[in-house]
Amino acid sequence: MTTHAWMPASPCGTGCHPAVSATVGTARVVVRCVLVAVLLAVVPLLLAGRVLPAGGRRAAARAGARGLLGALGVRVTLDGDRTAEPTGVGTLVVANHVSWTDVLVLAACFPCRFVARADLVDWPVLGLLARIVRVVPIARERLRSLPGTVDEVTEALRSGATVVVFPEGTTWCGTAYGSFRPALFQAAIDAGAVVRPIAVTYRDVDHRPTTATAFVGDETIGESMSRILRLKGVRAAVRVCEDIAPIDDRRLLARSAELAVRRHQDETAVPPLRVTRTRLPRRDRLAQPVRAGEYAGTVVRAS
Repeated sequence: MTTHAWMPASPCGTGCHPAVSATVGTARVVVRCVLVAVLLAVVPLLLAGRVLPAGGRRAAARAGARGLLGALGVRVTLDGDRTAEPTGVGTLVVANHVSWTDVLVLAACFPCRFVARADLVDWPVLGLLARIVRVVPIARERLRSLPGTVDEVTEALRSGATVVVFPEGTTWCGTAYGSFRPALFQAAIDAGAVVRPIAVTYRDVDHRPTTATAFVGDETIGESMSRILRLKGVRAAVRVCEDIAPIDDRRLLARSAELAVRRHQDETAVPPLRVTRTRLPRRDRLAQPVRAGEYAGTVVRAS
């Protein structure tokens, strides 16, 4: 793969996974595998073509994501769910990125489209679903294609869609994390759409933060799925933060969203937000640390 100086990279690897995790027995693993296979056969048929009306396809996609997570043994809890005031445009959802399961977790919470790596459509399991839900592809290794991706996200927002972006650009284990890249925040500015930060944290059977679901390093999708199928009592905790109104400064907007996400992640799992040496606007570099309940940008409080 071609690389460049701005290509997102994570130092996380399989060594970030816990040495010991609670697991289920072989019989439970077999049942989970069967359920996953059945759902992967049925859900795409319901979502394809004109089998269901548009509303029915959205409901089926959400139910399918929930079903797949249940089959994998992952339970989802949602905190802070809210609906923005009608504006005629969609919402840009930005979230931290830990695993391929993040896509299923957020799809289980609300109807949405995703910006995802361009080769996702070629993956087993997720590839078919990615094509059906019309993933917006992003080729991280080709900087020249980025403006086209921004334009596609802008048009989706203008049409009223909720678009999910993982602005860290790649997966991190959850105890380390990357800075939010500002490029795709330009789509929210161009479309006049609010930005909705979301924090995703995974917990184990004892309700402690865990990195067991992290998809990092050289691990394959098959190896990751095999490990997750064996885990016991995993819960994905989703925290929806307050909406941030679009401001004409994508770097400041990205920084505000990142601060919001970090404040709502588990303090025991994620250390205080690191200060990165990026070229931020002067007013952001000189600003005092943002306290809980405050944003560098403008906050839209939805009812």
